[in-house]
Amino acid sequence: MTRPAFSRLPVAVNLPLLLQALAAIEDERWQGHFNSAYYSGDWSGVALISAADAVTELSPGYGQPLHRAPWSTDGRWHEALRDWPLEIVSARLLRLGPGGCIHEHRDYDLGGPDADLRLHVPLLSSPGVDFFLDGQIIAMTVGECWFLDLARPHRVVNRSAHSRVHLVLDCRPGPWLAQQITDGLPTTPAPGVGPSDFVRFRQRVETDPHLVRTLQNLPDLDAFIDSALALGAEQGLHFTREELRAAMRTGRQQWRNQWKT
Repeated sequence: MTRPAFSRLPVAVNLPLLLQALAAIEDERWQGHFNSAYYSGDWSGVALISAADAVTELSPGYGQPLHRAPWSTDGRWHEALRDWPLEIVSARLLRLGPGGCIHEHRDYDLGGPDADLRLHVPLLSSPGVDFFLDGQIIAMTVGECWFLDLARPHRVVNRSAHSRVHLVLDCRPGPWLAQQITDGLPTTPAPGVGPSDFVRFRQRVETDPHLVRTLQNLPDLDAFIDSALALGAEQGLHFTREELRAAMRTGRQQWRNQWKT
């Protein structure tokens, strides 16, 4: 199949049962994500199914999928997903805490023609969470199921005061899942429209000589970022250090590309 960037699957999610199972998980089961360089704040998870040879329960691996507790001890997880004929090789709960940020990256292992397909089921979220895929905001809502091609650049920002928790499933490709992805495309919401707070701040800087002078006179990168965050907050515009750094990386790449022939 030719994979779209994203699709909201036309499937029923048993959200009440999933939330009951989520509430039963003890706090000590949450482990920090293994990609520590990819995030700031709290990005943690609980493995439900993972490879038997994984270095940690949250890490990827190539061995047989092993049912971990709480999947193996709480039948509500299996019951909630029993109507989806999926071959699940990995199932994780991933939590991004208030103020947390997952930096832009790609999951290259999901990019091959026979790669696993990743599904996201938001269990807890709020309007203050933005999931960027290929630079577009994907408007996922609690109780939905989405396919996301995360071999593409993506990042997440949680500006809310609450944790965001997704059930993340890696599944082997199959006819049923391929059909659900295709069938979901016509009703999948368009990516978020309208400028983000960061884009609005950048637009104001471009038209405000005082802001330009304030930022130009700063001695180093850290001072520039601190000042930009503070100036934005004064105007009710909230964005993160990583959004600034990502914009700088994009700007440098565009500058380099103009010299390529």
